Amino acid sequence: MADYKTIRGVSTYEYEEKRSRFIATAAFADTEEKAVAHLNRVRAANRTARHNVYAYVLREGGRTRYSDDGEPAKTAGTPVLEAIGHAGLSDVIVVVTRYFGGILLGTGGLVRAYTAAASGALQNAELVTMRLVTDCSVTVPYPQFEQAQRIIAAADTRPAEPEYSDAVTLRWRMPAGTEGPLCRALQELTRGAAQIHIGEPRYDAF
Repeated sequence: MADYKTIRGVSTYEYEEKRSRFIATAAFADTEEKAVAHLNRVRAANRTARHNVYAYVLREGGRTRYSDDGEPAKTAGTPVLEAIGHAGLSDVIVVVTRYFGGILLGTGGLVRAYTAAASGALQNAELVTMRLVTDCSVTVPYPQFEQAQRIIAAADTRPAEPEYSDAVTLRWRMPAGTEGPLCRALQELTRGAAQIHIGEPRYDAF
């Protein structure tokens, strides 16, 4: 399955147009429950705001949703959704809170303001590439520890701290489907004695 780009954590951006304040908050959300939880947090923090417009894109099933939250149709939620699409991101929700400044902006002004706010929050975010990875481990006797560690480090892996007991357990993360050559090298090192555990593939930053 293909890699995809998302954001890490939460980012914000504020845009002002004719005394109306547009405060955009973007967050990582890989499920509908997480997206709704973020939306509810923003709503709770901005109870006096006129509008809390939102859009989100989930990788799983290509699900998208947006709301104009009382703004004229196509002037708010759609521009926020298009900002996410233009950035090429998934598993993201953007909520744009509007505090009305007393001056009507018109449909064109609203589209520009919501686009600018959402785009600003996404530009401020830390971007990460999510890849289908697997967590692996192998236990080797102490005489083979350093050589096994070098073999793992030389591959496309992200090693974790070893665990020491009567033997050494080495743990690492690597792109799913690329385990074959490394497993063969470890089996060769241990003359077939290595018990290598390969976890279920899942998406994570790599």
